[in-house]
Amino acid sequence: MRDNGTPDDPNSPGRPADRLDDTPSTEWTTTASTATRRTRLRALLNPRARLVVAAGTACCLGLVGVSQLDLGAPDRAAKPAPAVELAERAALDAASRGLARPSTAPTTPSASPSPSLSATPKPKVKSTPKAKPKPKPRRIVPVAGLNRTQMDNATKIVRAGREMGVPRRGLVIAVATAMQESTLLNYASGVLPESQSYPHQAVGWDHDSVGLFQQRPSSGWGTVAQLMDPEYATQAFLAALEEIPGWQDLPLSVAAQAVQISAFPDAYAQHEWLAGEVVAEVLG
Repeated sequence: MRDNGTPDDPNSPGRPADRLDDTPSTEWTTTASTATRRTRLRALLNPRARLVVAAGTACCLGLVGVSQLDLGAPDRAAKPAPAVELAERAALDAASRGLARPSTAPTTPSASPSPSLSATPKPKVKSTPKAKPKPKPRRIVPVAGLNRTQMDNATKIVRAGREMGVPRRGLVIAVATAMQESTLLNYASGVLPESQSYPHQAVGWDHDSVGLFQQRPSSGWGTVAQLMDPEYATQAFLAALEEIPGWQDLPLSVAAQAVQISAFPDAYAQHEWLAGEVVAEVLG
């Protein structure tokens, strides 16, 4: 009703047809709008809400994209809209935040897992072989009733003959000859005082004969100093023995006498067996 008592005409042009008496004021509308925005913000901060919102957004955008498809252009429809792709990435990112992400390191066919330190085989260290101790020379014991001095002289005869390459038969002949001539003692001569200045074990008086084989310097066997050396004396005897034709097949006494020219040619044979025993002991 107007102030003049005239009731209001609902069809009057002065009253808006769409206005309601309970229309909220501008202030209330602003407050409600602010509350709505806060609620939406909290929802966006919630991971689950974001997932829902992202999914809803993707669905809405997908519908919009479908509605805007151009059926006449298949190439354009095959490529998703950028907004849809972003929404899908956002949804996948939100869904995978609570899961452990697999390694994105590129793998190559040649790459192989490195073995652990404990599994790595240790290189074999070759042990240095220890130097073998030099064998001690075998001690030659006296045999055939000889003493130490006689056995040592017999050993010198055998070794000197081996250095010359003389066969065993020649060594036996040489030892047997020295047994008869000097009883395996290195003799000096009373006639030659010089011979007594060299190592010797006895002194003889048979002219100028010296050494193990009683060789005479005056007969051209060598100097006094040479003949007093058991090695030289042995080599001189064996060199003369090898000059005799067929000496290896001769009886021992014959072979020895051909070298010595002794007054008792048969005396050498008695020492053959003992000389063989001595040679066997030295050669081992």
